[in-house]
Amino acid sequence: MTDRVTVSFSPVNRQVSVPRGSTVLEAIRRAAILFESICGGKGECNKCKVIFVEGSCDAGTPESRHGLTAEEIGNNYCRACHTHVLGDCEFIIPVESRIFSPRILTNVMKVSSDPAPLVTKYLLLPVTGTGGQASSRSLRLEGYTGTRPHMTKEQHDRLVDARELVTVTIIRSHHYPEVIAIEEGDTRTQNYGLALDLGTTTVVGVLVNLSDGTICAQASSLNRQITLGEELLTRIHAGKKPAGKSALQRLAVESINIVIYQLIASAGVDHSSVYDVCIGGNTVMEYLLVGKDAHDLELVNTVVSRKPIVVRAHTLGLGVHPEAYVYCLPNVSRFVGGDAVGDVVASGMQDGKALSLLIDLGTNGEVVLGNTDWLSSVSCASGPAFEGAGVSSGMRAMQGAIDSVTIDPEQLSVSVTTVGNVPPRGLCGSGLIDAAAAMAQAGILDFTGKIVEGKPGVRAGPDGPEYVLVPKEGTATGRDIIITSRDMAYLMDSKAAVLGSIGVLLKKYRVHVGDVKQVYLAGAFGTYANTKNIVRFGIIPDFYNAAFQGIGNGSLSGAYAALISGRNRLAAQDVATKMVYIDLLCDADFIEEYSSAIYIPGKKEYFVH
Repeated sequence: MTDRVTVSFSPVNRQVSVPRGSTVLEAIRRAAILFESICGGKGECNKCKVIFVEGSCDAGTPESRHGLTAEEIGNNYCRACHTHVLGDCEFIIPVESRIFSPRILTNVMKVSSDPAPLVTKYLLLPVTGTGGQASSRSLRLEGYTGTRPHMTKEQHDRLVDARELVTVTIIRSHHYPEVIAIEEGDTRTQNYGLALDLGTTTVVGVLVNLSDGTICAQASSLNRQITLGEELLTRIHAGKKPAGKSALQRLAVESINIVIYQLIASAGVDHSSVYDVCIGGNTVMEYLLVGKDAHDLELVNTVVSRKPIVVRAHTLGLGVHPEAYVYCLPNVSRFVGGDAVGDVVASGMQDGKALSLLIDLGTNGEVVLGNTDWLSSVSCASGPAFEGAGVSSGMRAMQGAIDSVTIDPEQLSVSVTTVGNVPPRGLCGSGLIDAAAAMAQAGILDFTGKIVEGKPGVRAGPDGPEYVLVPKEGTATGRDIIITSRDMAYLMDSKAAVLGSIGVLLKKYRVHVGDVKQVYLAGAFGTYANTKNIVRFGIIPDFYNAAFQGIGNGSLSGAYAALISGRNRLAAQDVATKMVYIDLLCDADFIEEYSSAIYIPGKKEYFVH
């Protein structure tokens, strides 16, 4: 008997060899299949469903079937995280467990700034001395002014011995000029940089011509870390072991390189012409990328360095010029990271006198209040509910996801739209928010967020009343798309966490909702969610005097700003340095604000109109 077995997956046509006794989820990860696993294999989310076809495994045990419906069990469904392979076997990955064609936010808000990149190119103009030999004193770079650039002895000797035209590339990432490349001929037009948003779920990048700040190409990919879990604490836990830490770093680098290869192929650029990389990401993602221990980020009031992380590209294995520097936007705290700093820089709220509020809700939520004089921030464990995860019929914003919902208040008939205009497969974040707001307005939800029995579309379910949003006859999966009582409890918890965190900032700084003049909504939440329904359901207060503005992918925009101008890097550093952080896990006001926010919509003073 061998110690390894072969596991086959259809319809993706993948086979993989794994040690006998491995879970099916471990085999899926080994096969590099993008697959739903919200909790990272802890058995909490019931999203990692597969269908057993044939072979030897322990499908059918109570652990492998826990949380599945009778219909799913009858169709040989099992949970990949708690099903073990004992011999060669085959599984089907059903449509609801696959990840494909996600809608990824790639837009960049160009921060007002004249391009002043930290990477510049100069032609070497050797002045030959007696005997035709150039000396170090006679070397001159056309157009260069400033202190003598740092260089290695090898670089120095190459310049001294140069007989043909060469181009010298100089970078100032460490506030002093440094030679990172010497190339034959005139390559001044080939000077590129890369701006990236390293998100928990997705990676988005743009290739930029550093000469004028022009965006030459954009690309995106899912973060390959998602099969190890979607929540930040799950990944921190996975990274405690050396093997897990190494795997998380490798998957982050692979994800970035996928985007890089798409960018350079699209623009027809050589990877060695990319000399600078700027990344915006939350604190956990930046730590995991550079291989820094993240386990301390679990601890309340952990002190996080507010200096930017700067490393060489070759130390990470990125597919750019090996001597390029990778600059990560500075972090503020354990859960307010470079992505939030990028949001602030992109919004410009740090430059205005008007009181502004910035909200970025994804797998983790960040909220920043302030203006040019002061900034204060909190982070909340909003969970992935606002991205469509963590609920029974939830899914990412990809083809077939319901992205908007309306319910006729009189007839109680439901209308939905989907990404791609195809039959619905499930609910993404914007659709879930619309559905909850519409259900509350139609009386299907009471003010506590509980589903009201006896209403049209409401039926009894295993966890209490559940609402059938789309009957199985109208879905792509052949199963009802529902919202359960458990789903609503989870959504209400996420809603209360966000509204409560905003309430903490308003209370501590004695700010009335009417005092806020500008609300910036970052990320997919701010781009796709219906603002009226966000307020109606009580996720954020009714800032009736404020102008609402979506800033798109603020993390990417902040990285782009830092890429094209050293001044913007200083601005990001200033934002990170002066921003106050309030840790809600040890803040007494949050308990009170959360308790008041667990109702629809919330405190009366937050919803004056």
